[in-house]
Amino acid sequence: MSYLLMVDDDEDFASAVATVLRGGGHDVRIELDLSAALRSMTARRPDLVLLDVMFPEDSTGGFELARRMRLNHDALKDVPILMLTAVNTRFPLGFSSKDIDEDWLPVTDFLEKPIDLDVLAERVKTMLAKPRKR
Repeated sequence: MSYLLMVDDDEDFASAVATVLRGGGHDVRIELDLSAALRSMTARRPDLVLLDVMFPEDSTGGFELARRMRLNHDALKDVPILMLTAVNTRFPLGFSSKDIDEDWLPVTDFLEKPIDLDVLAERVKTMLAKPRKR
């Protein structure tokens, strides 16, 4: 069983995702804000983080949390991050997986909301199957 951390300020969405992933045999914790998410992942290292971009306290907070994980926390720098976001709905940026970059957007993969939950479950399965450093 993998331990997944879902970081999203939309509690209903996070709960729906968690329900699907728990049905796949994963242990899922939900954090609704960025500071709680960082505390949670330093207390217990997740096998994968599902991370939103926009939060009420910071419209690009998910980007910053991903950078902090990679650059400031040795124990978290290799945790796979699946970014889930509706940023293109709110801002016409054309943001996509082609923008994944070690410095600017250091995530493993990207899915745009609204998300097909079957696609999400398959993407999580694929990401967890890839070997990574501990």
